[in-house]
Amino acid sequence: MATIAENIVQTLAANGIQRIWGVPGDSLNAVTDAVRRQKDIEWMLTRHEEEAAFAAAGEAALTGELAVCAGSCGPGNMHLINGLYDAHRSRVPVLAIAAHIPTEEIGSQYFQETRPTELFRDCAVFCEMVLSPEQMPRLLEIAMRTAIEKQGVAVLVLTGDTASQDAVSDRVPEVRRSTPVTVPSPAELQEAADTLNSCGNVTILAGGGVEGAREEVLALADALGAPIVHALRGKEFIEWDNPFDVGMTGLLGFASGYRAMESCDALLMLGTDFPYQQFYPEKAKILQIDIRGEQLGRRAPLTQGMVGGVRETAAALLPLLERKQDRTHLEKSLDHYRRTRAQLDDLEKQGPGPIHPQHLTHLIDELADEDAVFLPDVGTPVIWASRHLHIGPRRRLIGSFWHGTMAAATPLGLGAQAVDRKRQVVVLAGDGGLAMMLGELLTAVQHKLPLKIVVFNNAALSFVEVEMKAAGIVNFGTGLENPDFGAVAQAVGMHGESVSRPEDLEGALRRAFAHDGPALVSVAVDRQELSMPPKIDAKQATGFALYALRTVIAGNGRELIDLAKANARQLL
Repeated sequence: MATIAENIVQTLAANGIQRIWGVPGDSLNAVTDAVRRQKDIEWMLTRHEEEAAFAAAGEAALTGELAVCAGSCGPGNMHLINGLYDAHRSRVPVLAIAAHIPTEEIGSQYFQETRPTELFRDCAVFCEMVLSPEQMPRLLEIAMRTAIEKQGVAVLVLTGDTASQDAVSDRVPEVRRSTPVTVPSPAELQEAADTLNSCGNVTILAGGGVEGAREEVLALADALGAPIVHALRGKEFIEWDNPFDVGMTGLLGFASGYRAMESCDALLMLGTDFPYQQFYPEKAKILQIDIRGEQLGRRAPLTQGMVGGVRETAAALLPLLERKQDRTHLEKSLDHYRRTRAQLDDLEKQGPGPIHPQHLTHLIDELADEDAVFLPDVGTPVIWASRHLHIGPRRRLIGSFWHGTMAAATPLGLGAQAVDRKRQVVVLAGDGGLAMMLGELLTAVQHKLPLKIVVFNNAALSFVEVEMKAAGIVNFGTGLENPDFGAVAQAVGMHGESVSRPEDLEGALRRAFAHDGPALVSVAVDRQELSMPPKIDAKQATGFALYALRTVIAGNGRELIDLAKANARQLL
């Protein structure tokens, strides 16, 4: 009879799992030894368990299938938490095997003792401890099925001694994802159609839930004469080749998306939990369609909320709509978008002086493959990515867009790259984020993952500095004394370059992208480049004025001069 650990690994292999991300430890010995003898699963050693959890999340985000990570007892599995929170909030299926101290020592304040079921409960859709062989493989099957069906994190807590015991059952369950079709009732659909038919200006706000519903959403927009505003997670699914697209809204968005929502009579939210209440229209009727009922009305008061998949609900709603003949709202919104887009495109042009981050992003976009996977770090890289990357039908955009954690992009990229080593995976890394978990570079080299990392090196936590300026606070504690990241990459065995002159930039990117292996290009970008939000309220304007006054009083007037020079293109 196989041990419990062997049965776990056999079950994972039978369900298509090809790799487990983690750091070994004595409490995981039975599991890692079972992996050693299972030729269908690769043990992906990382330098930190947080990295392992993020890598599993990146793998799951790219494939939509279950991915697995593991951590040894106590501090080992606690390191998983941040990556698991990201997977949980991004709603991707991840199974975490969290090893625990010996069973007989639980509750005795033993060496490295923690309470893993309590620690992981808040970031998991399933979290249980295996206490006896009789519970397996049933608990594993429940964990896998819950992660897959709820698209979230399942944590299976397992003591080392339990994992080594003989299994009572040698059953190897296979878990398949169900594909239900969920549509609102006919009465709900008719009510929604009546509301939309009676309103003059309709705008659609599309989120990540429009994945797989592109044609149906475009048909709705055509019938309603509605501009389509997208949230960040909707960008990769709805922005490209879309005659109704008017850009993004929110803190990372730009003016045209904000105005299209502000001026509508009815807002139709499709598969989005867009979190920023200040960007919703104040007087419009709001209708929301989401597969998860708990999302409805969470951000703004609703006229009507409906539970349903976007694709099937849009298809059912379309025949009930009266085609709007007046396209004024759509035409005005599209014209505003064209003007806004032209301004953003102008910012991509490199002039004299330091390298503009917009220009860097533009070059990445131009030189990357047509099926590239992009992973921007939280902070300014995600702003430039959302505004200046073109995500076509074969490209992907993945990131910590809900949990919003620093240092997520590179380990997420490791997971995405492991899925397909021939597909180009490009990380847009912040210098602060990259430095936070430099061990990821060693992981890329060790596993020969040809990840491409472009570092936006502005020697600062620049997004935090923008937040400080808006709050009227003098920038403090945000400067970074960075190493030569290109030299660091070379030292660990990667292709590495550092660029500070605009004329050297394109060549460095081309060499990195063409390199047959992991590569890093560190680019010195302008620290003072501002990312203007689409809506600047009185509080932000007042805060910025206070920042300027306090900066002068603090003796840092030169900073204001540099700020004005760097952003003259946007301010004039």
